Amino acid sequence: MRLAFLGLGKMGSAVTRHLSNAGHKLTVWNRTPARAEPLKALGATVASSPAEAVAHSEVAFTMVMDDAALEDVMFTANALTAMPPDGIHVSLSTISVKLSDRLTEAHRATGSDFAAAPVFGRPNIAEEGRLWTTAAGNPSTIAKIRPLLESFSRGVTIVSERPSSAHALKLGGNFLITAMIASLSEGLVYAEALGIDPRIFLETINSALFQSPFYQSYGKIMLDPPQQPGGTISLGEKDIRLFRNAAESAGVQTPLADAFEEKLRMAIEAGMKDRDWAAGYYRLTQSITDDAK
Repeated sequence: MRLAFLGLGKMGSAVTRHLSNAGHKLTVWNRTPARAEPLKALGATVASSPAEAVAHSEVAFTMVMDDAALEDVMFTANALTAMPPDGIHVSLSTISVKLSDRLTEAHRATGSDFAAAPVFGRPNIAEEGRLWTTAAGNPSTIAKIRPLLESFSRGVTIVSERPSSAHALKLGGNFLITAMIASLSEGLVYAEALGIDPRIFLETINSALFQSPFYQSYGKIMLDPPQQPGGTISLGEKDIRLFRNAAESAGVQTPLADAFEEKLRMAIEAGMKDRDWAAGYYRLTQSITDDAK
């Protein structure tokens, strides 16, 4: 298939390589052109603008940082109007329910189609082709793009025919990840304060209670922070904020998420916005405890 891919960060570059390895013809674009060079070496065509990238694509993927970046690509840079009338735009990004609904209507008005396919997994999971993808959209559209999604996923969940439902599910999942990070942070600080080795605490609790690779991997990240964060505090704050906005629009109260967002904002104000999401939250919890002593 003729594919376009816009957004070549750690996640986007990994996903694009899987699509290339599956034999598809790729045109790529990134705001920082240097990121496209490795894909050019794999045979991808590098476009000079978002509109040029999508102009002849059957399916155009976007995987950008946030709502503002996607609005800039699709509306300001005219990628939306440059798409072929029967083209499909697939958003892999974690974006707001509101923008997802706006894109659905905008594509319908121009004759193209929109599908949501946000993914669960850090960059190393993307490299291994083991993301979990939540997809939503017109059934015929989903049937067409599903083999593409499966090329970089260990599983695909079809949510509904409304694209924003997949983005809502992703935000809910990220809320639960934040809840896990927050509880792990407090548990590890508690253990250390009472003379328990945090590593023994983590190993015991996970073995006895959760038996979860997520608890194991996120706990390890907290105790041994990576040099390059897989996800940052600023991204975590963005996702919790969008979760709260979506919940508010449905009349749902979120006292836990309210507390998490306050904590993440504290971390950003403390200069930790580029720290790893999990390790940074743990470090902030440690600092608050130390200050209270």
